[in-house]
Amino acid sequence: MAAKKKKAGYMPARKNDPEGVRARFLDVAAELFQSRGYCATGMQAIFEAAGVTAGAFYHHFVGKKDLGLTVIEERVAVEVEQTWIAPVREAKSTLEGVTAVFKNIAAQLEARSAVRGCPLNNLTLELAFADPEFQGSLARVFANWQSEIEAKLKQDMNEQLLPRSKPGPLAAYIIAVYSGAMALCKVQQSPAPLLQCLPELRERLAP
Repeated sequence: MAAKKKKAGYMPARKNDPEGVRARFLDVAAELFQSRGYCATGMQAIFEAAGVTAGAFYHHFVGKKDLGLTVIEERVAVEVEQTWIAPVREAKSTLEGVTAVFKNIAAQLEARSAVRGCPLNNLTLELAFADPEFQGSLARVFANWQSEIEAKLKQDMNEQLLPRSKPGPLAAYIIAVYSGAMALCKVQQSPAPLLQCLPELRERLAP
């Protein structure tokens, strides 16, 4: 059934643009899963928000679960890369990178009218226990995130910017602090918890 209305500024995708149609479904689904949750988002809502037919959807995806797994791999993982991994990787030190990430995200939350939380954390809390395929997909994103921070910590230790310690647990600690702070930001509808946790985290990462 053709969509009857357009939402979120989306224009109907051209029928001769299959990759554009696929990307539209992923963008719309990622947004709806973040704002409503995976389970609360019906397929009709996705069709209408994307402005694309159900037939076009099933040309690209087996069903909602296939769409959800692809959103994790091609949207959520990419956001973690752009928001967290790349800034830390490119910074002079883990301390500098983590500080920049916390401050940037706090500024983004301050600019928005509502704090919806971290997309990865939201989907993890909703789906990781309920479905092993979702659990595996989400776990891979976390594992890559941790390994990238661990590599940066090793580099800092080799350059004597940090004392020698086990970088793996420290990387996990950084992610846990951020994830917990984001949960508090969501329940308080404020970026304050991020900024409250940052000084303690900076002290742990200081030379």
